[in-house]
Amino acid sequence: MFSPWGALRELTHVTLHFVVMPDGAAGRTDGVARIWLDKRLQQAERRCALTHELVHLEHGHTRCQGPRVERRVRAEAARRLIRFEHLEDAYRWTQHPAELADELWVTSGVVLDRLEALTDEERARLAVVAGQT
Repeated sequence: MFSPWGALRELTHVTLHFVVMPDGAAGRTDGVARIWLDKRLQQAERRCALTHELVHLEHGHTRCQGPRVERRVRAEAARRLIRFEHLEDAYRWTQHPAELADELWVTSGVVLDRLEALTDEERARLAVVAGQT
């Protein structure tokens, strides 16, 4: 399982700040050395938001990104957080995003991002698991 906290520890130049985000965002980064997370987030939400901001930071995004880039960042974060094998195992007993999220220790939004970013092969394998072939 991907640990954003472990990844953050490797980035010794990056400082994490827990704040109340005034605009309701889960997190932000300056793209260089700082990440801010909303201190009101639950543990799985923090894990997801930190991964998302780490992806932005790795790409050097220093300001808000357009929809296309943001979609790619969400997909990359979702792939890191949800290994396909784990998704496939959970999908055997539920296809409900909230239940998948609980099982995979992510948010429903991250589950939906991962499902949207499936490869054709992954999509076919989930169809078999769900009995849709």
